[in-house]
Amino acid sequence: MLLGYHLYELTHDPLSLGWLGLAQAVPAIGLVLFGGVVADRFSRQRVALVGRAIYAALCGLLALTSTIGGHSAVLGIYAVGFLIGCASAFITPANQGLETDELPDGNALRAASMLSSAGQACMLLGPVSASFLFGATGPGVTYLVLAIGFALSGIILARAVPPRPPHGVERGQSVLARISEGLHYVLNDQILVGSMALDLFAVFFGGATALLPIFASDILHVGPTGFGLLRSAMAIGSLAAMLIAVRYPPKRYAGLVFHGVIAGFGIAIITFALSRNFALSFVALLLAGMCDGTSVVVRRAILRLAAPGAMRGRITAVRMVFISSSNELGDFESGMLAGAIGAVPAVWVGGVVTLAVVALTAWRAPKLRALDLSALEHSGAG
Repeated sequence: MLLGYHLYELTHDPLSLGWLGLAQAVPAIGLVLFGGVVADRFSRQRVALVGRAIYAALCGLLALTSTIGGHSAVLGIYAVGFLIGCASAFITPANQGLETDELPDGNALRAASMLSSAGQACMLLGPVSASFLFGATGPGVTYLVLAIGFALSGIILARAVPPRPPHGVERGQSVLARISEGLHYVLNDQILVGSMALDLFAVFFGGATALLPIFASDILHVGPTGFGLLRSAMAIGSLAAMLIAVRYPPKRYAGLVFHGVIAGFGIAIITFALSRNFALSFVALLLAGMCDGTSVVVRRAILRLAAPGAMRGRITAVRMVFISSSNELGDFESGMLAGAIGAVPAVWVGGVVTLAVVALTAWRAPKLRALDLSALEHSGAG
């Protein structure tokens, strides 16, 4: 978020934001399967520590380039964006694997709710805090504060979480063989591949976020303030659902709940597309966020309980390919379809396709439909 704002402040060119997104997405998607191998082959705690050090160094580099200004600063932002994408491909699988190493199976679902809630709260508060600091002090100080934050988080991680020995990866295997092993496991596990595919296609076809500026400006006529409220509605709903799941986690009927909330997401998106009332549109996005937040909790618990410990880095990497593809390509699909048939039809068609994908997944993945997470918790399947 901050990189994009800083870049646009320098260039005033919307296309530059697209290039920045591409600079981050290409290495993140292209390297993440290798990152999964690293997370399974080496100490995940140490990989996570190195990652925080890299992020801190990159923030320091941004603080330095922000003092230069002009064309050099623009090139510096692109370069750092690319390096962030490279680093995240290795850091995210290690972080996810480390999380599952430290949590007992019996608390997996409640822990997934709490961690998802904390992450969503950070996604809400972080950009707001950074934007205020950026406006008050400028980019240099803001990037330095971020660098200090990453350094402190590394210190806390080093003190709070002891390093564990690497998981049992068969020696002599090539990197490609290890990647293939992770892909093969996911594609042959109905619960894992079904949950990832359902999320992929729901976000790809049902996402309306990329078109919110059109709805705020040309359809609902609520201006930038209304746009900000619409933009926050899904995040608020998602956080609320995650907090509810801490107290009432969806366990016994998790599979049915998962299909139900994805279907609810599709219905909410259709309602948003057809609404011409700001309050109704806000509520529709709020409900879409609640459905998405619940699905995040279930998917996180599935990854925790259905993936073997020695392969969680690689399985997380496969999941990241699904997520990155749905987010980046979903925005592209929304923009292309809106250009062809208009914003309103593009969004409600996406909602209808989401409902069709739910029906197809329920038919083709009966094990996911019948998923009982409490049984997995008690069996210690993770």
